[in-house]
Amino acid sequence: MRLYSLSVLYKGEARVQLLKAASDVSTFNFFQRSSVQEFMTFTSQLIVERSELGSRASVKEQDYLCHVYVRSDGLAGVVIADNEYPSRVCFTLLDKVLEEFSRQVSRADWPSGSPDTISYAALDGYLSKYQNPRDADPMTRVQAELDETKIILHNTMESLLERGEKLDDLVSKSEVLGVQSKAFYKTARKQNSCCEIM
Repeated sequence: MRLYSLSVLYKGEARVQLLKAASDVSTFNFFQRSSVQEFMTFTSQLIVERSELGSRASVKEQDYLCHVYVRSDGLAGVVIADNEYPSRVCFTLLDKVLEEFSRQVSRADWPSGSPDTISYAALDGYLSKYQNPRDADPMTRVQAELDETKIILHNTMESLLERGEKLDDLVSKSEVLGVQSKAFYKTARKQNSCCEIM
C-alpha cells in the first residue's frame, strides 16, 4: 500500500489551478521521477477539471487509483495511490487536508495561487504520515487488529484439531454437555456447513 501524490487544487470558472502538491516518487526509477511527477500533476488537474462541484470519485488509471474530492466552493484535493490503499482512508485524508487548507490560506488567494505563492507546508507531513494507513487511521488500525485476532483464533482451532481429535468427536464424547446442547451443536454445525472460515 502506497500513496504517491497529494494535491490541493482550485476549480475556477475558466481553468483548474494547482495550489500545492506533495509527491513520493522514490519507488520509481531515478530517471523517470520527473516524468512521473509531471504526469501525476497533469492527471490531478484533468480529473478535477472533469469532476462536478461537491463530488467525490475514484478513478482507476492502470495500477493506480486517483481519489478526488471537489468541494462546492471549488477547492479540490486529489490523492494518487496504488490499488491496495483503502479508499475510505484517502477520502478522510482529503477531508482533513482541505479543511485545514481552507482555514490557513485565504480564499482570495485560491484563483490566482500557485505552488510557489501559497504558503502551506503540511502536505509533505500528511503524505508521509498516511503512507501506512494502519498508523494514520484508527478504523484501519482496529480492522487490522480484528484480522490478527481472527488469524490467531483460526490457528488455535487448527492446533486443537491437529492433536488428532476432531471437535465433533469431543462433543459426542462429552458427558458434561446435555442432550439438547449436543443437538443444538449438531444442528448449528449442519447449518454452517455451507459457510467457510476465511
